[in-house]
Parts: sequence; C-alpha cells; structure tokens
Amino acid sequence: MSHPAYPLSTLRLVSEDEFALVFDVSGTMLRVTRVQELPAAKYTVLGWQVHDIVQTATDLQKAQVTLERYPGMQQDELGIWNSPSGGRLAWFKDPDGNTLSITQF
Repeated sequence: MSHPAYPLSTLRLVSEDEFALVFDVSGTMLRVTRVQELPAAKYTVLGWQVHDIVQTATDLQKAQVTLERYPGMQQDELGIWNSPSGGRLAWFKDPDGNTLSITQF
C-alpha cells in the first residue's frame, strides 16, 4: 500500500552468504542475520507507521490477517487501541508468531 506522503523505497539484495543477507534500502544498508532457530518474541519486534490505520487494519483483515486483542486494553471493533499519547496502534502476528504493529500518530 502506497501513500503520497510516504515515498516507496527500493529493497535491493546486495549480497548473501551463510551468515546474512545484505540489502540496499535506498542508500541505507540493511543486514539480516541468518539463524537456525529463533523463538517468537514476547514483545513487538517490528512496527510500521501508517497514514490511515483504519484503512490499513481493514486491508489486513481482508487479507486474512487477524488483529490481536489484549485483555484490559480498550480496543475498538478493528482491534485498534488509542494510546494516552494520542497514537493509534494495532498488532498482528507474523507466520513465526512474532508480534508486529501498525501505528498512526
């Protein structure tokens, strides 16, 4: 999903070996270490700032992504939580069980 306020970056594979993948992300190096096993983290490991969290959450659900719900948090019907600082957040899991988030500030 692309928004005019957020230009698309390129992700180009630069090198790959037994230890890591190295990408060029519009001039910034991104190194991803290869591991054999990695237990799912119990915290949010990666998040994206989005322009319209309601639209993004709706798009995720249409793509069969389940948005997480947490006891004691006042989340709306989509699973979006309004933080005390004014940010709006929603969480979902990757295929390995890690928690990912979307945030609109």
